[in-house]
Amino acid sequence: MAPHHAGRTLTAGLVGYGMAGRQFHTPLLREAGCRVTDVVTTDPGRRAEADADWPGVSVHPDLTALLEASRPDVLVVASPTGRHVEHALAGLDAGIPVVVDKPLALDHAGAAAVVGRAEATGTPLTVFQNRRWDAEQLTLARVLAEGRLGDVHRFERRWERWRPVPKNRWRENAVGAGGGLLLDLGPHLVDAAMQLFGPVTGVRAELRALTTPTEDDVFLALDHASGTVSHLWAASLVGAPGPRTRALGSEGAFLVPGHEDSPGPFDVLAPGDGATGWLVRGTESTPVPTAAGGPADFYRDVARWVLDGGAAPVDPADAVATAAVLDAARRSAATGARESPAVSGPVDGP
Repeated sequence: MAPHHAGRTLTAGLVGYGMAGRQFHTPLLREAGCRVTDVVTTDPGRRAEADADWPGVSVHPDLTALLEASRPDVLVVASPTGRHVEHALAGLDAGIPVVVDKPLALDHAGAAAVVGRAEATGTPLTVFQNRRWDAEQLTLARVLAEGRLGDVHRFERRWERWRPVPKNRWRENAVGAGGGLLLDLGPHLVDAAMQLFGPVTGVRAELRALTTPTEDDVFLALDHASGTVSHLWAASLVGAPGPRTRALGSEGAFLVPGHEDSPGPFDVLAPGDGATGWLVRGTESTPVPTAAGGPADFYRDVARWVLDGGAAPVDPADAVATAAVLDAARRSAATGARESPAVSGPVDGP
């Protein structure tokens, strides 16, 4: 059900109508009861898609033209990663609340600069960390809050796929401009770990390019100040994707066998309808009911944030902390040593 805001419907301008804009933001905006009034694209096919998806939408050749012609309630930056900073700064300078798709920027310096501009202009800013609203994340957060695992010493999450023939897109090919799995899937993995287990004090990383010019084989080991160690994988050349999520504690473990984004042999262990994962203690396993919520809640929260003055769905300081961890991962992969992030971690951590 869409939230009510004294008869107001949140209007959004989408910068970019490719995979991110059309496949991720558009369905969630629609489900949350919001309306896209403006789209920035120069591609004729994407223009036709925007016209079909949102009758009456205004399509602009660039962000400058949108800002000159219209003022939506929120500007959603869904352009290629290398242009996030440029487009976010333009929206903030125009005084329009901005949602930036992850990652906020290519590195910590860029992310910090965007947050600094938001503070200087007094313009609201948030980041599309939509995977916080995935069933596995919501359900594990509830299990942890209930103390059912005891003290968690290790957290694992895998985003592995079998894609031996890579797609030919900027996401795979844009070396130094946002391509590669470290900046594509890494922000989701790191944000999830820090949301659950708090600030990161050290990073060890392995990054390899096996089938693409950018890294397509990523492993991160994060040391949290809380004592938990997170092991995170993102890889495209994985014939047998491993268990999606595993959290190991003094009182048991939480296991999510597989995920629809990366089908694999562990899918046969799916717990069935109404459950997300298992609570496991040796040979004893119990299905865990799925926690309430879903990805469209991000945009429901955006509507409350913009129209009612509610809290930002994602504190942009969290995205700056994530960028610092990813920078440390690059340094660790180059040096082979444990590296410390530039900042301590997200404000939302325990």
